[in-house]
Amino acid sequence: MSTDAIVLLKEDHKEVRRLFRAFEAADENAKEVKSDLVSRIVEALTVHTFIENEVMYPAIRELVPALEQDILESFEEHHVADLLCAELDAMDPDDERFDAKTTVLVEAVGHHIQEEEDDWFPKVRDALGRRELQEIGARMLEARATAPRRPRQPGSLKKAADAIFR
Repeated sequence: MSTDAIVLLKEDHKEVRRLFRAFEAADENAKEVKSDLVSRIVEALTVHTFIENEVMYPAIRELVPALEQDILESFEEHHVADLLCAELDAMDPDDERFDAKTTVLVEAVGHHIQEEEDDWFPKVRDALGRRELQEIGARMLEARATAPRRPRQPGSLKKAADAIFR
């Protein structure tokens, strides 16, 4: 398995997109299926945003200062995704807004993934060497092992507070 930070993040993106497609393909009345998919989406995004916010973004801010505005925008996009995940995690799939809120999450995260992969991942790859990306990736894998899995867990709550009070 590669430890290249960009490869790891793209693998996460691929899994999240797969879950999004499964949710979109689910029958309108498949409440149990949708509930399970949303639970898996929330977990995947909680872990993913945690490792990016705690490892990738700070490293890129330091090593590639030209991407400062991109990183700040990404922090904010993660904050929006985190809020939606927290709300969905507390909702019942019978709630009239469950599907709508999930659709907004899918759209927002889809936009974020597209920006990262098309715009700033190539800039990061051009600016950093293979060894640096592997070192960042190794730190991301370490962080993933202890990352929060649900929005209500302490590491996730700290991340949300940092987004509001920083």
